[in-house]
Order: sequence, then structure tokens, then C-alpha cells
Amino acid sequence: MPRLEVFQSLWAMEMRRPGVPERPAEETFDRVAEAGYHGLAIDLGATDMETALKTRPLFARHGLGCLINAFPRTIEDLRPVLRMAKDFDARFVNIIGQVMPLSVDDMIPVVRAWIAMAAEEGVPILFETHRNCITNDLFATLLLLDAVPEMRLCADLSHYLLDREFNYPISAEDDALIQRILRRSDSLQGRVASREQIQVQIDFPQHRKWLEVFARWWENGLRSWRARAGADEAVNFLCELGPPEYAITGPDGLELSDRWQEALQIRKIVEDIWARLEREDT
Repeated sequence: MPRLEVFQSLWAMEMRRPGVPERPAEETFDRVAEAGYHGLAIDLGATDMETALKTRPLFARHGLGCLINAFPRTIEDLRPVLRMAKDFDARFVNIIGQVMPLSVDDMIPVVRAWIAMAAEEGVPILFETHRNCITNDLFATLLLLDAVPEMRLCADLSHYLLDREFNYPISAEDDALIQRILRRSDSLQGRVASREQIQVQIDFPQHRKWLEVFARWWENGLRSWRARAGADEAVNFLCELGPPEYAITGPDGLELSDRWQEALQIRKIVEDIWARLEREDT
């Protein structure tokens, strides 16, 4: 039957605390594996490929799955990432494309070139909804989806809520746009934004309404995916709470909340949603 895989992000495991060294990679993998995550995401926007390649034995040692976030600056930049993905047996490569034409007509051949390259290399790809990349704008991305029916997404909806400064409560019109994104999404990412901040602390009472918005969208996305999934397919949900300056800090440079615990809370929310959807299907 269809299954849920919850991953953690290597980038999200960075502390970036003033005067405190980062934990060794081995300790990060230990902690993620012990917490019961299915795998880890390598973010090539936060690390270089040479450093990332050194983590391959750690994935094997801990039995963790891999996915890769790529930030190609040219069409051909994607190819070495695809080949790395095969070496890591990555679930897919998630593209945050840095080739950013101004018009949708000029975006179409870029997206199709990456899709063709991925097919040639035999590696699944998704295009992440993200700021500062080819899917930067919600409206342009919706036009791209209409023009390129084979284009599939990874939905990080925090970027679109912030970029469009959606009002609360979310209007029916804005929600309908997000539902169109979710119907084309084969993976989801876990971060809660407000209309003015990309990442808010989910335990703060003033942010509860935004957590509820995102939990509903995650449920919508998972429900949509289950409706089209094959019996042995898995959907990936990536907990990706970024370190500073994604995470808000006080005057001492320290974060205002515990991102590790917040990620575990988000995972629990998503696992509960999944369990409810499974019960509905029985």
C-alpha cells in the first residue's frame, strides 16, 4: 500500500550558534537515525558536492534514504547532480533552478531540458516551489504547469504564502491556487511561514493559526497524492526548518525556539494526518 517517508534535512541540522562548533556529520546521522527518520536530504545550496560525497558511507551505515536538493545555474549543471543521485540511490533530485528567464515562454524550454536530461540519466526529479529560482512566482509556476503537463513539483508552500503575502484567513481564491500546486506535487516540505516571515516558531500562540493553515495544506497534498499513487509508492515529507537566518534570533544571536523539537512536532502532525487518511481508506 502507499506509504509515507519522513526525512530530515542536513541543512536543517546545522546550529549556526555564535562561538559553538557544528556537530560532526557522524553525530548528525546518529541523531537522525535514532529519532526514526527515513532519511536525510543533502542541500547543495548549503554545501558543496565534494563535501556531500563524503557522506555516502554514513547513509549506508545508518540505512537512511537520501534525496538531493540541486541549485543548477545552467542547464548542464544538473547532470553531475543526477549522476551523484544515482550513486547515492537518491529518492529523487529536487530542482531549485537558478536559470530564471523573465517570461513563461522562455521558462518552458528550460524546464523541458531538465526533464529530458533526467530521463536520459534515469533519475526522478521534482521542481521545488521556492523563491529566487525558476518557480519563484506562484502565478508563473501555475502557467508553467499548464504549459508543461509532465512537470511535477515538491511543494514548499512557505515560499508562496510569504511571496504573495496571503492574508489570514486564506481567501477561497488564494486557497484554490495552492490546491492547483498540491495536485501536481509528489513531495511536501515542512516549514510554517506567516505572511511576513518565512519560518515562524510553531509553539508561539500567535503563530498557531499559521500552523493550522499549513497542516490543512499538508493534509490536502497527502490526500491528493494518495488518490493517484500506486500500491508500492512512497511520498516523501521533508522536515526543513532552516538555521539562522531562516530561524529568527534574538539580540544574542541565539534562536528563539528549538528547531529539532519543532521538526519532531511537525513530523508527528504529518504522521497523524497520514494515519487518519489510512483509516478513511479502510
